[in-house]
Amino acid sequence: MTPDPSHPSPVKSHSPSTRARRWLRALLIGLCAWLLMAFALDRLFPLQLPGPDTGSTVVLARDGTPLRAFADSDGVWRYPTTAQQVSPLYLKALLTYEDRWFYRHPGINPYALLRGVAGGLRHGHIVSGGSTLTMQVARIITPIPHTFGGKLVQMFRALQLEAHLSKAQILDLYLNHAPFGGPIQGVEAASWAYLGKPASQLSHAEAALLAVLPQSPSLLRPDRHAEAARRARDKVLQRMRDQGLWSAADIRDAEVEPVVARSLRAPLDAALLAERLHQQQPQARRIVTTIDANLQRAMEDRVSDYLSRLPPRTSAAVLVVDNATLEARVYVGTAEFADPHRLGHVDMVRAPRSPGSTLKPFLYGLALDDGLITSQSLLVDAPQDFGGYRPGNFDETFNGPVSVAEALQRSLNVPAVDVLDRVGPKRFVARLANGGIDLGLPDGAQPNLSIILGGAATRLESLVGAYTAFANGGIAGTPRYTPQQLLQQRRLLSPGAAWIIRDIMANNPADVEGAPLDGTINAHAAVAWKTGTSYGYRDAWAIGVTDDWTFGVWIGRPDGTPSPGQYGAVTALPLMFDVARMLPVTHDHPHMAQPGSVRAVDVCWPLGGTAASTPAPLCRQKRTAWSLDAALPPTFAERDLTAWTGGLLTLRVDQLGRRLSATCHGKSEHTIELARWPALAAPWLRADDAAASALPPLMPGCPADSLDVANPIRIAGISSGATLRQAPNSKQPLHITLQALGTTDEVQWLLDGRLQGSSVGSAGMLIALPQPGEHQITALSRNGAYAHIAVTVEKPRG
Repeated sequence: MTPDPSHPSPVKSHSPSTRARRWLRALLIGLCAWLLMAFALDRLFPLQLPGPDTGSTVVLARDGTPLRAFADSDGVWRYPTTAQQVSPLYLKALLTYEDRWFYRHPGINPYALLRGVAGGLRHGHIVSGGSTLTMQVARIITPIPHTFGGKLVQMFRALQLEAHLSKAQILDLYLNHAPFGGPIQGVEAASWAYLGKPASQLSHAEAALLAVLPQSPSLLRPDRHAEAARRARDKVLQRMRDQGLWSAADIRDAEVEPVVARSLRAPLDAALLAERLHQQQPQARRIVTTIDANLQRAMEDRVSDYLSRLPPRTSAAVLVVDNATLEARVYVGTAEFADPHRLGHVDMVRAPRSPGSTLKPFLYGLALDDGLITSQSLLVDAPQDFGGYRPGNFDETFNGPVSVAEALQRSLNVPAVDVLDRVGPKRFVARLANGGIDLGLPDGAQPNLSIILGGAATRLESLVGAYTAFANGGIAGTPRYTPQQLLQQRRLLSPGAAWIIRDIMANNPADVEGAPLDGTINAHAAVAWKTGTSYGYRDAWAIGVTDDWTFGVWIGRPDGTPSPGQYGAVTALPLMFDVARMLPVTHDHPHMAQPGSVRAVDVCWPLGGTAASTPAPLCRQKRTAWSLDAALPPTFAERDLTAWTGGLLTLRVDQLGRRLSATCHGKSEHTIELARWPALAAPWLRADDAAASALPPLMPGCPADSLDVANPIRIAGISSGATLRQAPNSKQPLHITLQALGTTDEVQWLLDGRLQGSSVGSAGMLIALPQPGEHQITALSRNGAYAHIAVTVEKPRG
């Protein structure tokens, strides 16, 4: 059929709904293609984010103050932080000045980009870069060139960041990695480095300064270009005023605030503790300690000042522990960190050293728990032989009869060795180990009597941890350096023994520089203290305990060489009292009340029994003692069977008071009782005490008994009461040669209580008398027999 020209064919037309569907389909296809391309690009060029366990490390005090920063491999200092830990003033200034649409754009702000392009065309150079905060983060974490192609890469990376991270995560990346000049990255590091304060405590002016600084960190460094930094800061302040975000008054105050910055330096407080914790946690980027930053700095300054008066190469260590928590508040491991002359890299808080006499309180506490002693038990400080071991005192003098309290307060060596011999060295070492003090002995060595005088090695932190037992009812602990460190405590002494020993140490008068005067420290802050000195003046110690704190001081040379004349009471104790004065009285740890197991009782010397149960003639000296668990042990029996047997002696005598031996009888015989003193104490007894315990002579005709074993001796070579004078113009000290007659045993010679040497039998002994005045010379045999004479030395004439 031929088509009729008067009726044309119909033309296809599309309704609006059909066109919309086609546009929507095209849009979806384009979007899918764009998404596929974006996905492909994201997979081909993955986002490289900084790892959370890489970078620099900062060790913080308990309040967040940086103690020491460890730069990363590139030398960068960065202190990890989050938006929640930064001042809201800074966040507001940052977002207002850099990117006020941060929470609304997808990483790119088209308006800002167009504005930046327009400004560049108008002025011929870039006026506003149009970068969002996300784009800045992209450039910070990935090197991107400042070219047109680089800008496209930067935009792509910004979109990646927005796709993978939340806004909070992106903001935290900026806060931690933004450049602030030199090796400083991140607002927290910048705040501490330039302003000396955390970013959470910024003023309006400081917040504005740190907000603008990353724009040009080299040109705006406040420590180098203060005026340029001020102008940039004021520009931010004007923006905040124009936006009505800060009040006019706040802006005026901020504008007059000067730009003052510290010279850049890494913090270096508690440096050795920080290094120790960093080595223990190498992957941690933020390590919070228990250290009090202000107290730490003050203590380091005090130690440095104190050490300036001591011999060269001398170092020191101080550790302060809170008794309530065992948290360390001060950790000074060296006098001057990194000082090569003082070996400042050596941490003397944990270096093994000889403890000197610092273990004696634990020995007497253990003896109290064993029921061997009371606080006033009679001990003898005289030359003694313990199976070939012959200890002397630090000052080489002897004091005769002393109480346990006196022996501990004066740190006498012979009484301590005597008590350790009865407790047992192996048991004592095991008890210390249970309380946290592991003594280092030479290879192959077994615990022996020298341990109590420093014949082993331990650490300052172990001693301080153990001494907390005297504030915590006998429970010792391990010092804690981080809040996460577990609380470790062990029973070392009973509450009663710990209380008695602390009472003894707290009532020890200290006649040294810096010691508190009577009445200047109240009872709750009174310091219980003990000193120690190792052999050869290598280590000087002082450990103190109050209700709130336990603290220890070590002074010496890290290389172990001697420091003659430097010992605990003279060198370490004054610094320890300085430490005590610097510590606050918190009352967080109440003063331990006297335990019910402890009671005061009057005891009698020389027997050791109660005054109530001892006849008056036998109670030669009455003393008030602390008794534990009602134990009232007698005075120690003497070791040498040839010596007098200490204690109560019952004798038969005749009517004239003459002694009757076993097979001998006399007229009107009867019994008497004598309270005998230990034989070695005899040279130091008062005349009335010696007479009261003297053996009555045997009745003529009676055979000798065992009580006469200690034959009398006498000193030959000079008469008692003689006056001597040094030869005129002689610079040599006066010498005399003496003999002990009446014995074949070894004889110890003492001048004014100070050991001079020994002789055997009647062999001569050369005694030097260097000082004018009256002198007492004593010859003491090992079985207790003794003789003494008094001589006077006059000054030479002429």
